Amino acid sequence: MKRRGSLKFIFYLNLGVLAAVLGYKIYLNISAPEFDVLHSEQIELIDAAISGSESFSFAVVGNINNSVGIFEQRIIPMLNTADLDFVVSAGNAVSGGGEDKYRAIYGTLSRLEIPYLLTFGPNEYEDFGSFRFYDYFGPHFFSIKIANNRLVFLDSTDKTPWKWQMRWLNDLLEQDQSDNRFIFIAHPPLKPSFKVPFDAEDDYLHPDAFRSALLDITDKYSIDIIFSANLSLYAQNKRHSTTFITTGGAGGLVLNNAKSFYHFVKVEVPASGNATYSIERLQIGQHPLLRQLESLWFFIYSIFYTGYLNFILLIAFLSLAAIKLYNSVFTTRDYYPDYDLDSSPWLNKPLKVAMFTNNYLPFIGGVPISIQRLCSGLHKAGDKILIVAPSYGSHTEDENDILRLPSLFKAGRKNEFRIANIFSLRTWTRIKNYKPDIIHLHHPFWVGALGLFIARCRNIPTVYTYHTRLEEYAHFVPLPGVLFRNLISHALVKHFANKCDCIIVPTYSTEEYLRIIGVKRPIEIQPTGIEYHVFQQRDEEKVLSLRNKFHIGDAKILVSVSRLSNEKNIDFILDAIVTASSKTHVSFRLFILGEGHERQRLQKRIETMGLADIITLVGSVPPDEIVNWYQLADIFVFASRSETQGMVILEAMSAGLPVVALRSSGIDDVVKDGINGYKTSQHLDHWSDCVVRLLEHNEVRTNLGENARKFARDFSVEHFADRVRHIYAQTFAQRGRK
Repeated sequence: MKRRGSLKFIFYLNLGVLAAVLGYKIYLNISAPEFDVLHSEQIELIDAAISGSESFSFAVVGNINNSVGIFEQRIIPMLNTADLDFVVSAGNAVSGGGEDKYRAIYGTLSRLEIPYLLTFGPNEYEDFGSFRFYDYFGPHFFSIKIANNRLVFLDSTDKTPWKWQMRWLNDLLEQDQSDNRFIFIAHPPLKPSFKVPFDAEDDYLHPDAFRSALLDITDKYSIDIIFSANLSLYAQNKRHSTTFITTGGAGGLVLNNAKSFYHFVKVEVPASGNATYSIERLQIGQHPLLRQLESLWFFIYSIFYTGYLNFILLIAFLSLAAIKLYNSVFTTRDYYPDYDLDSSPWLNKPLKVAMFTNNYLPFIGGVPISIQRLCSGLHKAGDKILIVAPSYGSHTEDENDILRLPSLFKAGRKNEFRIANIFSLRTWTRIKNYKPDIIHLHHPFWVGALGLFIARCRNIPTVYTYHTRLEEYAHFVPLPGVLFRNLISHALVKHFANKCDCIIVPTYSTEEYLRIIGVKRPIEIQPTGIEYHVFQQRDEEKVLSLRNKFHIGDAKILVSVSRLSNEKNIDFILDAIVTASSKTHVSFRLFILGEGHERQRLQKRIETMGLADIITLVGSVPPDEIVNWYQLADIFVFASRSETQGMVILEAMSAGLPVVALRSSGIDDVVKDGINGYKTSQHLDHWSDCVVRLLEHNEVRTNLGENARKFARDFSVEHFADRVRHIYAQTFAQRGRK
């Protein structure tokens, strides 16, 4: 266990390093640059350096590659003492186009005691570096005249169209009367005369049309020397009167042999006549093997020193990969439950449970009712309960077992949801004094997240009941519906559930969903309990009162219990009732129990469709009075597809009502098609046909209703609370084993 803890610490340490370095890189990209248009300043320095002299000398370096070990510490001192007037990079001064690379080369070049100019090469171009080069140094192609000599810098990266450059170069040279002409282009126009190991076509100037056009201009205007880089070697070619020099030994990794070695080219330009050049080779090592090892060391040293951010990123990433691989290969995994866990010590003593929920009574909904029933069962078992829930303003302060959090603001079209103040210190004080043994969470965000945070701070186990399909509530969230429905909701549930010790789900299909989205914690299947015996009690006087109040007569009664909200799919029921009424002569009425922000719109639609005599929106009904509606009814109908269980369906079944519902995650495990009801696809004809069958066939309706009553018998509150206590005990035992 100590080794696992150490690996976990190293893992998060490396993760923190990655985040810090990446954050710093982002900062470099958005922070204001400290230098710009350096070429303009450098050209002025060059003019000043050779003022009054017709002769001068300069060095050409290629493939600096942000090298500290070679260029900064070895070559720059040689350049500063070589009696040069300026330095030219033939390309690849940076090892990449990132912000940190440009800042690093600026620091390196600042050590030069003479001016410098840079050729725009492939390394300068990558990672959006072309924009940085333009801002920090200047145009990608340009020309300057020094004394009576012409220096031309071309872009071989495809950033600038080559045809435009060739037209510009032709017009420039057509008017030029310089004694010597030098061209600097990062990609070599000609291949070396010897075999180059590991080279590729992209290492040379392309496309072929660009190369041909440049060679034609070279022949036409007698260019003296063309300097290139991009290969880690020294090579020279001759074509007519033009010398082609590839110099790539100012940094990076070389082979330290006769062709690939550290060097720079010194060019002497006299007052009149042709320029001459010489190779200034950096002498390192003696034995051939030592020379190559020294080259490798300089390369690694440069990566670490100048590109240290990338080096740290690489080390951190490799460490994370190694830890992940170690855990995958060497950590033994047992995918079966631990059957040796002894949970009896926690079953035989009363527990102190704290429950955190985003809504609770007097708000009427499936989650509050489920919590209330669980608390009732746990109280009977001798446990103590503290419910942490929002304040609704309609309760008293003497609720000893409920901690009401003040509401920050109200949400929903009818203000039915309260956003609680989870930042109140009063909550922490109450929890500290209460000292819960376990925390039970009922939502994966806000108050639920507060409960998880408190549990982690106090190092106590957490159980999370997955009540609600969040993706079906996208219309309540101030985010793009598609984004929340298809990505955020599932990621939120997965992230939250994997932080809990155990998850309770009401159905097998819900467990399957959680496994699919990546939940790896233990999952227990336990449907919410119902007060089965309550729904067996029939109060004839109250049932008759309802029948008289709504002038029902001999009509068959359909009942649905649902919040009047988008996710409950009430519009489908309205459309299906129209279809059903056209298929049967049996008189029937539908009563929809529940309140919600859609009530006004739904009522208007009912009237517009001419259904006011058939469909009645009853509104909110107290939980203890719903049984009378179930006893009044003949059939229970349901169209919601956002349920994880559909608790009202079990309540209706316990009252002996057959069910017609849409097939979905919470319905599929409860409604047994053709046995205790019907579950259909979201098809008006299919759903309405099932309703008509139950309306017209009394025997079928009676048989399915009796089967429904028998099925619901196994879902009593007592059984529910007992199973949850066993889940708590298992969680304690599992946590103790860890």
